[in-house]
Amino acid sequence: MEGYKKIASKNYPNIILRVIPGHFVTANSHINYYIDLSMMKSRQNEADAIAEALSERYLSSTIVDTIVCMDGCEVIGAYLANHLTKVGTISMNAHKTIYITTPEYNTNGQLIFRENIQPMVRDKHVLLLLASASTGKTVSQAIDMIQYYGGIVTGVSAIFSAATKVYDHSINALFTTADLPDYQTYAPNNCALCKSGKAIDAIANGFGYSRL
Repeated sequence: MEGYKKIASKNYPNIILRVIPGHFVTANSHINYYIDLSMMKSRQNEADAIAEALSERYLSSTIVDTIVCMDGCEVIGAYLANHLTKVGTISMNAHKTIYITTPEYNTNGQLIFRENIQPMVRDKHVLLLLASASTGKTVSQAIDMIQYYGGIVTGVSAIFSAATKVYDHSINALFTTADLPDYQTYAPNNCALCKSGKAIDAIANGFGYSRL
């Protein structure tokens, strides 16, 4: 596993994506880059810059009552809500408040909302926020969950996404495979890296990676 590579956003040069080449295993796939979003999700200035960039897609056209955060994106979600409700900005959400919440996994691996959280989703216009989307499986699972609890999905945003659309929802991503053209994702049973004999470097998920 090599060191970090840094990629600046074409539209927002102050937003930097950090990636590590290697052989990584996620819950749904094998990938040849680990997209390290920990700084983006945790540092105040980076989280705010990302939120401002993501908000531009929705300011004048989308009602957002609730932001459902996946992959530990609550800090970005809070800044995103702030930009979407900022006084003096042309926004569908000006002078209103927005809920920020995150689901949990039950013992069967299903995404759920507890009863005290469900009113934040039921009959609400929901923006789904993820750190990254490789195959789109997590996105579809999250959309199914939001709809199951009566929410109305009005947008899907991610910092990085290899997928472009899930169901009828386009993914609004700051970085795509156009920024990382040699990014590859493989089904676990058909991984070119495994077939070539390249050892797995780490197990990865939305919270980080653990070396093997």
